[in-house]
Amino acid sequence: MPRTEVRCRQLQYFIAVAEELSFTRAAKRLHLSQQGLSTQIKQLEREMDVTLFSRTTRQVELTAAGTAFLRHVRDALTSLNSGLDEARAIHRGEHDRLVLGCLEGAALTLTEPILAAFRERHPEVSLELSHFTYETPSAGLASGQVDVAIVRRPFRDTGLRFQHLFRQPLMVMLPTSHRLADRDEVAVEELLDEPILSSAATDPIWNAFWQLDSHRGGRPAPVACRTKTLLEELQQVATGAAIAMTVPCAAWIKFPGVRLVPVTDAVPNEVAVSWRAGNENALVRSFVDVARHVREANPGLLARLESPRRRAQQHAPRPPRYPLDRPFEAHVSG
Repeated sequence: MPRTEVRCRQLQYFIAVAEELSFTRAAKRLHLSQQGLSTQIKQLEREMDVTLFSRTTRQVELTAAGTAFLRHVRDALTSLNSGLDEARAIHRGEHDRLVLGCLEGAALTLTEPILAAFRERHPEVSLELSHFTYETPSAGLASGQVDVAIVRRPFRDTGLRFQHLFRQPLMVMLPTSHRLADRDEVAVEELLDEPILSSAATDPIWNAFWQLDSHRGGRPAPVACRTKTLLEELQQVATGAAIAMTVPCAAWIKFPGVRLVPVTDAVPNEVAVSWRAGNENALVRSFVDVARHVREANPGLLARLESPRRRAQQHAPRPPRYPLDRPFEAHVSG
């Protein structure tokens, strides 16, 4: 079979000659010598093993094969140029934009210092926040919607990498009329027979954690209903429909009919920065590095996040600066 190592430039030369039907005019148009252009066309014909032009001393004409080839070459170069334009646009976007996925609360009070430090390091980069509900524990990483994310572990994390930020103890969200609502703390064993809320996620690892499955000895959790957001959890618990496992930041919203009580022996929940193992471009690496440095520079803030006051229901949380019908993480993340 003939070799067809055809170069794009040769194709452009071919189109110019085909349109001008003159090596002289085509060479002038391409800013080449006539001899150089003729050599390139002859090389193309040899590589294709096809005669594209019939030449006489007076005129140049396309052969039937050349006419057919011209139609396809034009289409191919148009498609190639469109592809180059798209690739360059994506390349510019990848280097000028970083999409950060956030679950509710993101990294809590550590979020704003991380975002501020990244923007200071990369003032030319557009840092876009994309918020996700409990239905999407990977905060858009699994679907490729985001470049990097602030997540809560554990969840199904195949192909992901993590930078640890902090851990938080679990708390139980109870209706104020519940028999345990006035306690200073409770043990997991006291909660296992209670109807419990689970999330609308399809991730079994995520749901098992918040349903306390590791403490149930194989017994199924008595799931009352499934929710997508913190606000939905608060509403369900306030009605007395079920209890819900949560973290101390839920106390930042003062919701009528709900109290939070620390759980003494539950496994803490981890907050981390996460990214896809195959997507470690310069901006992703920089964001992870910034998050690590901000974490290390704020030991006092970390201590408050990891060891909040034991009796969360006695807190006097600052009044919310946002309406409760908006996603919680949108306000915490700034």
